[in-house]
Amino acid sequence: MAQNVKVCDISEEVKEKLKKFRFRKDKNVAALLMKVDTASQTIVMDGEEHTDISIEELQEELPEHQPRFLVISYVRDHGDGRISYPLIFIYICPSGIKTELCMMYAGSRNLLQKELGLTKVFEIRDLEDFTEEWLNDKLSFFK
Repeated sequence: MAQNVKVCDISEEVKEKLKKFRFRKDKNVAALLMKVDTASQTIVMDGEEHTDISIEELQEELPEHQPRFLVISYVRDHGDGRISYPLIFIYICPSGIKTELCMMYAGSRNLLQKELGLTKVFEIRDLEDFTEEWLNDKLSFFK
């Protein structure tokens, strides 16, 4: 039942950015960061697209005490000569934030995930855990 909760709408700007991002041709790590505008209860962009960014640099861009939605176009070297470019959706909800805010993000997460059509979906509670090693470990489930 919780999967059907719709708390926030997705702004047209976010929909357009996600559509373009999904079909980007660049072969580097890039990311889109989104947040909930609590006043309008709408998912909006949080800054511009980050291109040619490392996971460590991206980690520094994330607020420590606020939830966010993150979509990453990642460059994954499989170690056997193959390279893939998975699209990854990460729901970031740090511990200790207001319950209402956490519920707003959690309720909107499935809507955004469905809009993106992504299957590589992860959640993180502590930004210190968000590392290249963590991401590669999570992606190792997907061959």
